[in-house]
Amino acid sequence: MKPWFAALLVLAPLLLPRPTAAQVTRTSDYLARMDADGDGKVSLAEYQIWMSYAFDAMDRNRDGVLTPDEQPGGRGKPLARADHQKLLAERFRKQDVNHDGFLSAKELAAPPQ
Repeated sequence: MKPWFAALLVLAPLLLPRPTAAQVTRTSDYLARMDADGDGKVSLAEYQIWMSYAFDAMDRNRDGVLTPDEQPGGRGKPLARADHQKLLAERFRKQDVNHDGFLSAKELAAPPQ
């Protein structure tokens, strides 16, 4: 995993307020928040939307690219939102152990292989 991506994932929860006041402490809480259509599993689109909120918060000029000055530490290569989405898709595929195109609570809790 690239250091800037790891930093993005670590900082993500700190950058935006939670949709509700309740703190997320269990995998089932994350599943419930990410599962926009309420079907009990997380699709790639739902995963990308949820995991992109930190990117969107850091993209101060809303041009779809994180420039070095918008990234943690003020350095790094520019990162386009499309590239960020591709990285998230790769991570999703690694976590989707049964390859059904969705993440269950168990798959969501497991780190990518």
